[in-house]
Amino acid sequence: MRWENLTVESGGHSRAADAALFGADAVVTRTFDTPEFRGITFHEVRARSIINRVPGASRMPFEWTINPYRGCSHACVYCFARKTHTYLDLDSGLDFDSQIVVKVNAPELLRRQLASPRWQGEHIAMGTNVDCYQRAEGRYRLMPGILSALRDHANPFSILTKGTLILRDLDLLVEAARVTDVGISVSVGFTDPVLWRAVEPGTPAPERRLDVVRTLAEHGIGCGVLMAPVIPFLSDDPAQLRATVRAVAASGATSVTPLVLHLRPGAREWFTAWLTHHHPHLVRRYERLYADGSYAPKWYQRRITRQVHELAQEYGIGPARAGMPRRIRPPEPAEPAVAEPTQLSLI
Repeated sequence: MRWENLTVESGGHSRAADAALFGADAVVTRTFDTPEFRGITFHEVRARSIINRVPGASRMPFEWTINPYRGCSHACVYCFARKTHTYLDLDSGLDFDSQIVVKVNAPELLRRQLASPRWQGEHIAMGTNVDCYQRAEGRYRLMPGILSALRDHANPFSILTKGTLILRDLDLLVEAARVTDVGISVSVGFTDPVLWRAVEPGTPAPERRLDVVRTLAEHGIGCGVLMAPVIPFLSDDPAQLRATVRAVAASGATSVTPLVLHLRPGAREWFTAWLTHHHPHLVRRYERLYADGSYAPKWYQRRITRQVHELAQEYGIGPARAGMPRRIRPPEPAEPAVAEPTQLSLI
């Protein structure tokens, strides 16, 4: 496996000529002996490109993405992006959670690409593969440079996150939203604390994520909630759905949009192993429900969507329109200042 000979301690350096998918000059691999990073290895690379086109067959409602990280310490057992780690000769299980690739040149590379005459200023989505505000961002601080570049070029963008670290960059978000369309969504699939600890062990608690929504709203930034994933037989009980939608509404979210768990290859195997260990009685039910592929049947998806939308209407919020960013409200015009008489002085 191409990364095995690179591990060094904090402050050390190791170079490798073979850095497939990245610049051929170097990979620097570090570990940090601090509680928040213990057990995590960071592979610092210099990317060749940072704005990526979404494959044409994708169901995503956007065409361009930025992913400053690969792998994610959120360690969500269901994460659909897990298979992407296998392209790096890393596994989609523990390696995905603990071997984090960091594109350290992302801000400077983005600024250069945005300035290119070939770039037409299209909407860019972030956090759609792995979270750009995962734990690593607290150390590497790539997002301030990325947001500054997008602001300076008035390039529209959106962010989806489970991370509370986004509030660190609140001022930059406000500045960017004054010149372009900015859409923020926070992912909260459920509010059950036991389920959260079991399936999203590296994320902030759901109530802390909803505090992010509340804080953004207080600063004039409308924030939607992606209620994802709704996990069959674990978070889809009507009472659970109601509790989640009620909490989302109380946070001041502009919208709530449900998304049922989908199990792509890579994620499917990891989630099934977790399910077999923690809820063996559900394994056969999942095999039947997902017998036709990665997605739950249409009838099940429609049922969940209908229930959530009815609850949202009851609590005064609605579904988001796919791909529509939410722009910060423009500041109210200031009252014209009245000049006060001034006493001139000789001193």
